[in-house]
Amino acid sequence: MDIFAFVILNSSLLFFYFVLSDAGYSITQNQSLSDGTTLVSKDGSFVLGFFSPGNSTNRYLGIWYNNIPVKTVVWVANRRNPITDFFGVLMTNSEGSLVLLSKNRTVAWSVNSTKEARNPIVELLDSGNLVLRDENEENPEKYLWQSFDYPSDTWLSGMKLGWDLRTGLERRLTAWKSPDDPSPGELSWGIELHNCPEIVMKKGSGIYFRTGPWNGFGFTGIPDLK
Repeated sequence: MDIFAFVILNSSLLFFYFVLSDAGYSITQNQSLSDGTTLVSKDGSFVLGFFSPGNSTNRYLGIWYNNIPVKTVVWVANRRNPITDFFGVLMTNSEGSLVLLSKNRTVAWSVNSTKEARNPIVELLDSGNLVLRDENEENPEKYLWQSFDYPSDTWLSGMKLGWDLRTGLERRLTAWKSPDDPSPGELSWGIELHNCPEIVMKKGSGIYFRTGPWNGFGFTGIPDLK
C-alpha cells in the first residue's frame, strides 16, 4: 500500500512538472512564464525562456533556435538589466502590457505597447517573433508590440531594419558586449537615411563600414553587390 501510494505521488509530481515545463506557444492574461518554463513556437523552431550566457550566472529572457545542438540565442529582452536570481516571471499587467519581473516584483523589463489590450495574449510565432496582441482583435497580425521591432544581434527572416517613418522607431542590430554579457556592445549595423538609404556599420559612434547609397540597382560603394 505504501509502495502504491509512493508511485501515485511521484506520478502526480511528474505530471505536474511537465505541465509547468511546457507552456505551449502563448500565454494569456491569467498565465505567466517563470524561470524553468518555456514557450515553443507551433512548428518547434524557436524557444522563449530564461538562460544564463557563457560563464555568467545572470538570468536573461531570450529566444533561441530549438532544433540545433548548440544553444544559439537570437533575441534578448532584458539585455541591459539582468536578473540575478531564478525568480524571473514574464506576464501581462493590469494595463494589458508585457512585463518581466524579478524577485520582490521588481520590473526588470517592460514593453511600450501601442494601446491597452483588453484581452492580451503573448505568442511566439514560427518566425521567432514574440508578439503582444489583443485576442479580441479580428486581425491576428495587428500587433500591439513585437520583438522584431527591437532586434538584438540577429537578423531573422521577415525582420525589417531601418527607420519606421510612421512611428520614428529605428531598428538596428547590436552585437553582444561579450559571450558572457548580451548587453549592447560597440558594433551596430543598420540602415541610415540621407538622400538615399545605405547600410552602415558603426563602432561606437564612428562609422566602421558603409555600403554607399542605394541607387535603385545596387549600393554605390559596392557595385558588384546587387
